[in-house]
Amino acid sequence: MTQTSDAILERMMALHPKIIDLTLDRVWRLLAALDNPQKALPPVIHIAGTNGKGSTQSMIRAGLEAMDKRVHAYTSPHLARFHERIRLAGDLISEEYLTEILDECYAKNGGIDITYFEITTCAALLAFARTPADYTLLEVGLGGRLDATNVITPELSVITPVSIDHEQFLGNTLAKIAGEKAGIIKRGVPVVVGPQQEEALDVIEAKANSLGAPILAYGQHWHVFKERNRLVFQDETGLLDLPLPALLGDHQIQNAGAALAALRHLGADEAACEAAMTQATWPARMQRLKTGPLVESAPSAELWLDGGHNAAAGEALAALLGSLPKRETHLICGMLNTKDVSGYLRPLATQAASLTAVSIPGEANTLSAEDTAAAAESVDLPAHEAASVQAALDAILAKAPDARVLICGSLYLAGNILRENG
Repeated sequence: MTQTSDAILERMMALHPKIIDLTLDRVWRLLAALDNPQKALPPVIHIAGTNGKGSTQSMIRAGLEAMDKRVHAYTSPHLARFHERIRLAGDLISEEYLTEILDECYAKNGGIDITYFEITTCAALLAFARTPADYTLLEVGLGGRLDATNVITPELSVITPVSIDHEQFLGNTLAKIAGEKAGIIKRGVPVVVGPQQEEALDVIEAKANSLGAPILAYGQHWHVFKERNRLVFQDETGLLDLPLPALLGDHQIQNAGAALAALRHLGADEAACEAAMTQATWPARMQRLKTGPLVESAPSAELWLDGGHNAAAGEALAALLGSLPKRETHLICGMLNTKDVSGYLRPLATQAASLTAVSIPGEANTLSAEDTAAAAESVDLPAHEAASVQAALDAILAKAPDARVLICGSLYLAGNILRENG
C-alpha cells in the first residue's frame, strides 16, 4: 500500500505525550542526524509576534516575488491541508515530496520523543535546504526563544505586535511574553519591530541592544498610516504612497508597515512594495466566502470567515466590522478552551446582534458550545447554541436572511470551514 503524508503525520503525533513542550534539545538532536539542514538554507527572514505574523509574511513574500525572487515560506498551523505550511520556491510542497521528507525525518528520529511541531519543522528545514531559492521566510510557531524555528541565524528578524496569548507557555505578563518573542533576535542581525505597547517595546529594545542588533522600530525608524484611502509609509529612504493592503482591516496597516520596512531593508523598489500591498493573500483573515455548501444555502447573506482568537484579534475584527457598510451582523463562533474567550468577544459585542456558539468538529481542545455561549452572554452579546455551523447559519437566516454572518474564533474552525467552502 502506498504511504501517504497523512499516515506519517499521524504516526508523528504519537512521538511525544505533549503537543507543546518548549525546549530546543530534541530539535538540535534531529537536525544533527539530518546533517544540519538549517545551515544550508537560503537567507532567512524570521518572524515572531502575537498577531499579524502570517499576514506580514504574506506581504513580504508578495514583495520579494515581485522582484523575481524565489521564496520559501513556513507557516503554522495549516487550515485545510498540512501542505500549506511548506511553500518551496513559491509553490506548496507536493504530496510526493512531503511524504519523502517526512519519512526521512521519522526514520532519522529513531522513535525518540519529539513533538509533532518539532519534527515537522525539521522536515520543512530539510526541504528548504534541498530546494534552491533566494529567501526563506520562517514564521515562529509559539513564542520565539524556545520555538523549533529558532535554530537559524537570519538575515533579518521581524517582531509584529505582542499581546497577551498562550500565557500557560510564555508567561502571564506582557514583559515576559515580549521576552520570549525577543528570543529570536540574534547578535548583530537587524530587527524590524512593529507597533508595540511600551512594556513590550522596552524588553525588545533591551534585548536588541544587548546583542548589538540594529533596530528598525515603528514610530522611530519608520512610520505608516492611512490617508485619503491610501497607505503612506515613510522611513529614512523616503516616502511611499501605496494602495491599501489587499488584506482587509486597519490592523493590516501595521502589518503592512512591518512588511515594507523589511522589504526596504532588503532593497525592494517601489514596484515591489506596491505588489506587497496588492498581491498578498492570506486565508481566514476576514475572508469573504464565495463557494461551497454554506454559500449555496445563504443566497442573500454575506458570509465571512476569520481565524483570530485572542483579545487583540477581537479588537481588530470589531474595528473592521465597524468600518463595513451597515448590515445586521451575526457571529457563529467556536473557540479552544485555552483562549481568553471573554476578552476576544467583548469588543465584538459592540458590532454583532447575536452569537451562535458551536463546538469545533474533531478538535479535542474545543470549548463547548455551552461555555462559548455563556462567555458571550457575560459580555452582553445575546447567545444561542447549535450542533454545527450549518445549523447555526440556518437558524440565523430563518430570522435574518440578508444578514452579514461572520464565522470566527479559531483557525481550527476556519480550517474546517475551508475544507468544504474554499
